[in-house]
Order: sequence, then C-alpha cells, then structure tokens
Amino acid sequence: MPHTAVLVLPLTTASIAALLHLAAGALYALLAAIVLTRRGQSGTGRRFGAACALTAAWALSAAAGTGGPAVPLPAWLDLLRFGAWYGFTLHVYRRSTGPSPGTVRLFAALAGVPMAIGAMVLLAPNVPASIPSPALWSAGIGARMGLAIAMLLLLENLYRNTPQERRWSINLLCIGFGSVQGYDLLLAADALLHGHPSALLLAARPLAVALVAPLLALAAARNRRWQIDIHLSRQVVFHTATLVVSGLFLLGVAFAGEVLRHDGSEWGRVAQIAVVFGGVLAVAVLVTSASARSRLRSLCVDHFFSARYDYRREWMRCIDTLTAQETHTGLPVRAIRAVADVVDSPAGALFVRAPDEVAFQWAGSWNLPSAVDPVPPGDALVAAFGAADRIVVLDGAPALRRGIAELGQTWLAVPLNHFGRLIGFVVLAGPRAAFTLDREVFDLLRVLGREVASRIAEQRAAQVLSQTAALREYSERFAFVLHDIKNVSGQLSMLLTNAEIHAANPDFQRDMLATVRASVNRITRLLRRLQADRRERAHAVLTLGDRVRAAVAAAQLAHAADIRLEPVGTGAGVAIDPDAFDAVLRHVIDNAVDAAGDAPVLVRGGTHGPHVVVEVIDRGPGMSAAFIRDRLFTPFASTKPGGHGIGAYQARALLRAAGGALLVQSTLGAGTTMRLVLPRVEPDVAALAHLPAA
Repeated sequence: MPHTAVLVLPLTTASIAALLHLAAGALYALLAAIVLTRRGQSGTGRRFGAACALTAAWALSAAAGTGGPAVPLPAWLDLLRFGAWYGFTLHVYRRSTGPSPGTVRLFAALAGVPMAIGAMVLLAPNVPASIPSPALWSAGIGARMGLAIAMLLLLENLYRNTPQERRWSINLLCIGFGSVQGYDLLLAADALLHGHPSALLLAARPLAVALVAPLLALAAARNRRWQIDIHLSRQVVFHTATLVVSGLFLLGVAFAGEVLRHDGSEWGRVAQIAVVFGGVLAVAVLVTSASARSRLRSLCVDHFFSARYDYRREWMRCIDTLTAQETHTGLPVRAIRAVADVVDSPAGALFVRAPDEVAFQWAGSWNLPSAVDPVPPGDALVAAFGAADRIVVLDGAPALRRGIAELGQTWLAVPLNHFGRLIGFVVLAGPRAAFTLDREVFDLLRVLGREVASRIAEQRAAQVLSQTAALREYSERFAFVLHDIKNVSGQLSMLLTNAEIHAANPDFQRDMLATVRASVNRITRLLRRLQADRRERAHAVLTLGDRVRAAVAAAQLAHAADIRLEPVGTGAGVAIDPDAFDAVLRHVIDNAVDAAGDAPVLVRGGTHGPHVVVEVIDRGPGMSAAFIRDRLFTPFASTKPGGHGIGAYQARALLRAAGGALLVQSTLGAGTTMRLVLPRVEPDVAALAHLPAA
C-alpha cells in the first residue's frame, strides 16, 4: 500500500510566541485605529489610543524579531507600553477618586524608579541583551517586579477608593491590568527563582496581553466618564457569548466522551457517542430556549454595557411591532408585545377606554385568558397610575389585582397615556428570567406606553373616519333618493289633478297607467339604490342612443312638454351605473322643462374625440356666471319653492364618479345648455362587458 507524503511544519516555542505576538499586535492595532480615528476624542481617549498603539508596536516588533543586542527594540517598546498604561490608569484614578497631589506624585515615583532602572539596564554599554551580566540581569528582573507591584498597588487603590455604586465602571479595567501584571510578577519571580526566565511563560505572555484587550474595550465603551467613543453591538456580544458558552460546554462534553472512550470497556465508544450527541442536543435546546436566552442576554447587558438598552434598536423594534401587517396579528396583540418585549415578558393583556366611556374594557390578550368584567375608573389599579404615568408593580399587591383577577398572576401594569389622558393600560405577566426593575426600565416603558397609546388612538381615529365616510356616503344617497322621490311625487300629484278632469278619457287612462307604472319602477330603483353599497353599484357599458331616447320618452310622458330629440350618435358607449345615468339625464331634462316654460327643450348627443357628450338646451331665463359658480352646485341651496337644492350637486357627483363632468353654459335672457360629458368606451371594450364571468 503506497504511503502519502505529508509535509509537517514543526511548531517550536519561538514560532508559537511569534504567532501569538502577531495576533496580539493586530488586535491592539485595530483597537487603536477605532479610538484614534474618531473625531473629537477626549484626552482620556487619546491616552487610551496611544497606549493601545504602543502595545501593538511592541507585539508586532516582537513577532518580527526587530532590533538587536545593542538596540533591543521590543524591550524598549515593552517599557514604553507599560508607562503608557500606567499613565492612563493614573489619569483614570485622578478623575475617578480625586486624590491629593501628594498621592499622585507618590504613585508616579513608585513606577518611575523601576522604569528608570529598566532603562539603565537597556542602555548599559557592551552588554549583549541576550546574555546579560548577573548584576544587570538581577536589576532588570527587580525592575520588572517593581513595575508589576506598582501597577497592582495603583489598581487596588483605584478600586478601593471608587464609590461602590460606580465600581462596575472600572472593574473590567482592574481585572484586565491586574491579570497582566500578576502574570508579569509570576514570570519575574519564576525567573528569579530558577535563574533564567521560563520559555513557556514568555511564549504565552502575548496571549495574556491579547485576552485583556476585549475587557479594556468593554470598559472604555461602557464608562461614560472616560468619553471614549467605542460602540459595541449588543447583538454581537450576545451571540459571541452564546457561541463561547456553547463551545465550552461542547468541549467539556467531548472531554467526557474521550475519557469514556479510553475506559477500555466495550461500551466505551457507545457511551462516547451518546454523551456527544446528548451534549449537542442540550446545546440546541438551550439556544432555542427563550428563558436561557433571556438569562444570557441579561448577563451580557448587566456586565458589559453602561445602559441596559440600545434605545435606537428598542424604538425601531417597537415601531416594527406596531406597524406589522394586520394579517398576522391584530393591533391589541401587537401593542402588548411592543411593551412586553422590553421586560422579556411572555404574556399580557390590553385594556382600553373608548372616548365616550369611563370604564376600561378588555381589548385583547397575548398568552393570557380573556377578561369579561370591565375595570371601573375607581379601581385601585387605575388610581395607582396617578397623574405621572407611574408603572405599577403588581407582584405582591393583591389589592391592585382585584379588578383583573381573571387574568391570573400578573406582574406589571403599564399606563397608556395620550396627550395627558389615560386611554388604557397593558398588564404583563412575570418575565422569563429574573429581571431587575429600575428607573431606566420604568422610563423606557413609559415612553413606549405613550407610543402604543398614540397608535391605538390613531387606529380609533381611522375607524371613526371610516364610519363617518360611510355615514356621509349613505346620507348622500339618501339625499339623492329624496330628491328623486320629490320629483316622482310631483308627477303623481299632477296626475291626480288631471285625473279629476280627464278620468273618463280612455287615452288619459292609458297614459295614467303608464305614468304610474314608470313611477313605481323608478321608486323601486331608488330604494334599491339606497340599500346598495357603493362597491355593489358597478359601472356597466351603456349604448348612448337607446338610453337617451328612453329618458326623453319618460320625460315627455311625465311633463307633457315639447321635448325634441335630435339623432344621437351611432351606438357610442359609456361606462356608468345605469340608474345613475338615468337620474342625471332626468334631472337635467326636468330642470330644462321647468326653466323653458312653454318653449321647447332640445336634447342631442354625439361623440367629440374621446368623449361622449349629451346636451340639453332650453331657451329659459338663463343663469349668471356668479350663480353658476356660487349657488348652482351647492347642496341644500335652492331657488325653487319646496326644493332641496340637491339635484345639480347629485348630477355632477354621479358623473364625476364615472370619470365624467357636468358643464354649464348659460346666458341671462337667452337660455342654458347643460353638457353631460363621459369617457367614450371603444367597441372592443364594450364587447368585453358582455362576456360571461369567469
């Protein structure tokens, strides 16, 4: 069986140390670039960035092996790096605790002496740095131990003299620097004990320095007093922490499985597979568990950020939740979730009060039972909100939960205030994980409560507008129908008057029956028009000539007037509701007959370009331009005795709904021409209107 040659590069301690120095240099170089490239950086930020830059230079120099025995560049940069970090820590100590000038000078001298000794060791002539003399070597080790001790003493004073409530802002700094200086102290003590430095500890030193970088970045990001502009995404921290915790858990599981595999028994490998599979399954369950994510998120936020919330993200999340599509969930559930997500609550209920009511009615629940009984305004919970929009903690207060006992165990109540008026409140169940309530949480809940209240008020206003529009549309239909019924009533009254004179005339009897039949049909259509919804009155394609001739014949029968009809176009079509077209044409003809008196009325029609035009011409007294502009189409303004002033307004509205217009041309003493203008329907489109529905 042939063997495959594999090239294996040996990893020596020196090569591992070079790689670790390179990684540490890249990490601190990135951190220095983030800090120093931002505009308007504070003095603290500049000190922080300079120390990061010196650390990056030291690590990269050590990785590249620059310098020589006469000029040990990495050693010089290491000394300068320590001085920069020590100066930064002393600056933070001075700003945080305000020590006396004597204390500051004492700490400066405490580090200055060993730094001077270290510099003299590096400047000693004719002494190779790789093989120092015993005296210089001991002095260098002593200087290293002195520097570490000085930094540890400074950190101890910084932590001890910082007030208890502000220690969270400097604990990461103390942990990071203290760990590195403790490592350096261990390295120096080991070298002093054994007479030479440990190659393994020296190789791992850049790893210790690199591990401290995230702690320093987090300390700078969450400490507002430093004024260092470093932004860290909460999502990045959360997911990173999730991956780290999951990785450590899986490493432990793998180690346990490896131990079982080396047990030597036959079931060892089976147990190893079972343990590894169980570990992967446990990680999957924990990652998808809302409670586990909640605890991990709380841990990350509380220990890595100065503010609990990313307010921009919380605001956008609230807006996205409230404006989600109605097909998914209704506004009540979305309003509850917008508030509940802030405190990681898995359930809630919404109570709102209508403008004309005093009690708060249940409006919806999310993972909670519904509530039947309203909450009266004198309830203890409503009184607890007060005038300052207080967030009410229900846990441990049974008297406050008496009005919402149907919901079971509840935790918080968030008021919904809209322009100083309490329009509702959201009741939340307990959080998935332990949640600390403080002023920051209450302020955010109060702000989101007002946003939710605005959204509910907006929806309520939209509903009122919709109902008002529906009532307005119905009132318009009613007014139109009332106007047409008035015309029918006038025709029937005239018929009764003539019947007293011509009742025995057979021709009159036939005309009377035709008039009554036409009136009944017209009233039936009017009632159907009143009951039909606007969307149900779909436009139909009408033939112009037939419809105009039928309308003129009905008007002649009703008025017994001289109405002349000129030949109307050649089958031009229009798209309009048939009843609407008949109502408009009848109204225009009726007005023309009333205005003309004994004079004839002319009706004619035809096509003009893309439009169909029907003209009704009378030789009556005419109208002034001011009357046409100000009075003719104004509803409920009429010059006729007993008139309602709705006819012209109705006619123009019906034509506009079909894409047309009603044009008026009138001259005082000469008469009036009313033009009904509608878009012309082409023959191929008109044919489609008669196809059966799919």
